[in-house]
Order: sequence, then C-alpha cells, then structure tokens
Amino acid sequence: MGRLDDKVALVTGAARGQGAAAARRFVAEGAKVILADVLDDEGKTLADELGDRACFRHLDVGDEDDWADAVADDRFGPITVLVNNAGILHFSPLVDTKLADYERVIRVNQTGCFLGMRAVAPGMIAANQGSIINVSSIEGLKAAQLVIAYTASKFAIRGMTKVAAMELGEHGVRVNSVHPGMIDTQMLPTAFGGVEIDTSRIGKKVALRRTGQADEIANLVLFLASDESSYCTGAEFVADGGATTTHALSF
Repeated sequence: MGRLDDKVALVTGAARGQGAAAARRFVAEGAKVILADVLDDEGKTLADELGDRACFRHLDVGDEDDWADAVADDRFGPITVLVNNAGILHFSPLVDTKLADYERVIRVNQTGCFLGMRAVAPGMIAANQGSIINVSSIEGLKAAQLVIAYTASKFAIRGMTKVAAMELGEHGVRVNSVHPGMIDTQMLPTAFGGVEIDTSRIGKKVALRRTGQADEIANLVLFLASDESSYCTGAEFVADGGATTTHALSF
C-alpha cells in the first residue's frame, strides 16, 4: 500500500527541481500524476521515465484557458491533490525593478497559484475531499534584499492559502503552504542567465550548515498530500535548515 493510493495529483513546474522530485515521490507512493510545465521536452522525458502512472501536459500557469484544459483532462480521473510549485525568481534593487519584470514574476508565482486553486476547487468541493499545497518560500515569511517581486508573490501565496483554507475547509478540502529555504535546484542559475551558482557559502549560514535538496521538500509535500496530514490546513510548513530561526544580530 502506498501513502497516496487512489490520489490523482497535478504538479506545476514538474519538469525539474522541486516539482520533479515531488512527482517522483508521488508516483512511488501510488498516485497518478499529471506533470505540468512549459518545459515540454524535459517534462515529457520525466513522464516517460515515471511510466503509466504519469503523464505530461503543457501548462502556462498564468493562462486561464490552460488551467481549464488541464482540469478537464480526465485520463486519470478528478484531481484530488494540487501542488502549486511553478515559480520564477528575479533579482533587482527596488529602484531598478522594471514593471514588466515585476509583473512577470507575479503572473507566474502569484496569479498562477490563484488560478490553480480556483480551477481545482469546484471538483474538490463536489468530491468533498482534496489537498492543495502552495509552494511559497522563506521569502513569504521574512524579507530579503533584491527580490521585491519574488517576495511580494510569496507573501501573497501565504495569505491566499489561508483564505482558501477558510473557504474550503467545510468541504473537506485542505490548503497549506510550504516554505523552502535555499534548495539546490536550477532556480538560481536560471535567474542569473544560466550561470552556475555556488550555494555552499549561503548554506553555511543556516543552523544545519548546508543547502537543502529537492527530495527533502518532496517529502514534506508528500506528507501534506497524504491523509497523514488530515487535520492540517491553513498552515505554513517550513523546511529551511533553520534559516528563519534567527535575526540579523545573530552571529
């Protein structure tokens, strides 16, 4: 018996990084998984690797029509788990941040999360069950310099999660947010135009003295997707190696 037997999950940003790790864990635990991303080649390759319990579909999370088509895809049955994982990062001081860059981050991170929740909610309400997991960040709990758009979007996810949890709880639908710290994925290199970034120096600043791995976030997401977290909703789940335990005067 798997921890996600009979679950049908849709994971956004599933072609690589945290989304891919979550998709792998879900399939291993018995779920059927729709891998959704704009990275078609990588997504299809992973879906093929995972076998008959996984499929890929192109999904631009900021597009209403794409979400409608994704939810209407009933090859595995109604969606019972949604992982709003897709996200992008942009570095810029406040005074130099262009509106277009700000809006691009908000569209993917914040609007994408909103559209995803709205798209799956009716089906989950009808079924009187469901788990929505919104991937925020420690930047949804604390501030960091040079990431005003990213931080705005991640704080918004935290708030939207609580509103959705209040509205959907009576229908048996749980909504929680996950707040990863520095995780070893392609997000930073992508934000820096493909340049590889050594995160070990940053990792040494946290209590565990290392950066996190995508599988460690996947394990937390798995818990929230499973019935093991049946009394958890509207909450923030932090996996940051201890980054948010301290303050600026610590040494």
